[in-house]
Amino acid sequence: MKFAVKAWSNGGARAGILHLGASTIDTPSLLLSTRKGLPHFISPDLLSCLPSPESRLLHVSPLHFLEGLSMKTISKIGGLHQLLGLHDHCFVAVARDSIQCLPEANSTNKIGASFETPSGRLLIKPVEYMEMISSTRPELWATLADEVPAWVSDKRNKTSVDRTIKWLDECISLSPASGAVFGAIVGGYSLEERRRCAQEVATRNVSGYWVGGLGLGESIDERPALLNAVIEALPEEKPRLICGLGLPEEILQGIAAGVDLFESTYVAQFTMYYHPTCLLTMLIAFTAIYRYIYHLTLGGFALTFPLDRTQINASNLAPSDVGSDPRKINLRATVFRKDTTPIVEGCTCYTCRNHTRAYINHLLNVHEMLAQILLEIHNTHHFLGFFRLIREAINAGRFEEFRKEFVQRWR
Repeated sequence: MKFAVKAWSNGGARAGILHLGASTIDTPSLLLSTRKGLPHFISPDLLSCLPSPESRLLHVSPLHFLEGLSMKTISKIGGLHQLLGLHDHCFVAVARDSIQCLPEANSTNKIGASFETPSGRLLIKPVEYMEMISSTRPELWATLADEVPAWVSDKRNKTSVDRTIKWLDECISLSPASGAVFGAIVGGYSLEERRRCAQEVATRNVSGYWVGGLGLGESIDERPALLNAVIEALPEEKPRLICGLGLPEEILQGIAAGVDLFESTYVAQFTMYYHPTCLLTMLIAFTAIYRYIYHLTLGGFALTFPLDRTQINASNLAPSDVGSDPRKINLRATVFRKDTTPIVEGCTCYTCRNHTRAYINHLLNVHEMLAQILLEIHNTHHFLGFFRLIREAINAGRFEEFRKEFVQRWR
C-alpha cells in the first residue's frame, strides 16, 4: 500500500491518492458496505455498472464468516478474492459491522472483544482475529479494538485504551506477510484518552490509522473536538479510516478534520417528547445505528440531493410523500405511481438511464427484489458522486465554502 497527499484545503481537509493492490483510488473515498464480502443487493456481475475505481473499496467484517465456510476452507480456496471472484476489488477488513457485528462493551474483557453477531454473542481473542485475517487475506485491515459508548465511566474508558494498545501489539506480532495494518484508536468521549491512544498508536509500525468508537452515543456537535484530539497526534503521511459516520454532514465533518476513508455507517438521531396529559416521556423517534445506503434501499428511499448543480424539482410532491428530508424521496409513495421520470434527472447510473420512478414504485409495492437492486445501484452511485464533489472542492481550495453551503442548505 502507498499513500500520498496531493492537496490541502482550509488547513484540515485533504485530497490524496491511495495505491492498494492493483487499484489507484482518489481520497477522500467511501468503503462500500458488504455482507460476507458482497454488497447487500448488488450481484458481482452488476458491480461493473458502478463508477470505477471509486467503487472498488469493499468493507468486510471477518466475523461474517464465522457461520458457513470455515476459515481453514477459505484459506485453502485462496482468500476472499478467490472465494468471491472479485480480483479487481480491494477488501478492507474491520471487525466492527454496524448491522450484524456490533461491539458489546459490557461483555468485553482482558481476553478479547465481545461482539453481537449472527451466531450470537462471541468473544474474539486477538489470536482468533488474526487467524481470520490470515485466512481472508484483505489488502487492508484494522487491529482489534475495545470500543465503548460515550456514557461509560472514566475508568472503563481508560481500560479500553489500554486493552486496544495491548491488542494492537499482539496483532502486529501475529500479522501475516501481506496486507496493510491500520492501528485502532479509541478513547470514547474523553479527549485525554483519545489523544493518549493516538500518540501510542503513532509510535507503532503501522501503515495507517483506524479511528473507532465513534457513532456510539456522542452528538454531532461534540465530535469535532474528539476528531481533532486524534488527528493532531497522527503523522500526515499516513491515511486515516473512520467508522461511525455516514450522514453527508458527518462525512464533511470528518473530512474537515483530515479523515481519508469512510465506512458507510449512518447514525439516526433521537428526540424526546413529553406528553402534556401523561407523566410518561414518549420516545417518538428512536436511536438506530445502521448502514446508510443499505437501510435507505431497504426502506424504498432514493438519494436525490443535487450533484453538479442538478436541481431536483419536488414542488409537486406533498411533504407526507417526500418526507421532511430533502436529500431523499420515498419511492413507495403513491405520488410516484404514474411518474415517468428517472429518480434524478441527468443521473448517469444504470437505474436512472433505464428505469422510471413509476417502475420502481411498482416493484416496491409488489415486493420484487429487483427494486432493492435498482435502488442500491442508484444510491451507491449517488453517494460516490457526493465524494467526487468533495474531492473537486478540496483540489480547488474551496472545501470550507462547499461544506457551509451544503450544510446550510440541507440541515
